[in-house]
Amino acid sequence: MALDVALVTGASSGIGASLARRIAREGRNVALVARRTDRLEALARELEQAHKIRAHVIAGDLVQPYAARELVREVEGRGLTVDWLVNNAGFGTVGRFAGLPVDREIDEIRLNVEVLVELTGRCLPAMVARKRGTVMNIASLGAFGPGPYMATYVATKAFVLSFSESISVELRGTGVDVLCVCPGFTRTEFQDKAEVDVSPVPAMAWMSADDVADQAVRAVGHRTVLVNGALNSATATMTRFLPRGIVARMVAGMLKPKEA
Repeated sequence: MALDVALVTGASSGIGASLARRIAREGRNVALVARRTDRLEALARELEQAHKIRAHVIAGDLVQPYAARELVREVEGRGLTVDWLVNNAGFGTVGRFAGLPVDREIDEIRLNVEVLVELTGRCLPAMVARKRGTVMNIASLGAFGPGPYMATYVATKAFVLSFSESISVELRGTGVDVLCVCPGFTRTEFQDKAEVDVSPVPAMAWMSADDVADQAVRAVGHRTVLVNGALNSATATMTRFLPRGIVARMVAGMLKPKEA
């Protein structure tokens, strides 16, 4: 008999690791996906010991060609059934687009958008057939407006938000839930990797990855879009009503890269 799991991509750190921990607290088995095997194995041991669940480690780089297809085959080959799909893997680039290496931007679109769509497309039909399941897509507060100096990243997250809202309507009555999580500024490794100067961001705007994960798991089955935190929720609402040119200038003032 197949074992139900929550498949969590980008599970080695940040929001992904926090989501894996929070989902395991619910008593769900997990399949952890990321590039860093050592971190995944340490997290798997932690979760199995703390929550008496099964934690499977699948190391790999989802940016590589056919990686998403091979991941699904690996999951099925291990006798696992994806009951929850958590599309968290992604990265962001920062800088003036004209000066960024285009190959890296294409990889960003590949991971943030194409892999998310492919994994959803490969896992969703079985969920519909079973009349149960959850697809959780991690977007961003940036999905609600333009984002100078993070143009590609913000555009990919806008896609994730629109895609999630659309398939949620299509899946009504099937027993499958869709949740798009839109965190704001969250204390993770993301800022260091992207080299974002976050000094203008007020302390009250920040959240922890654990808080984001807790809110996300609690929201499953209750809403389609979750903007984490009251301040971020108010910002998302305001963004919808302001002229996009004004929003772009406001964001540019907050997200200038360190070299700018």
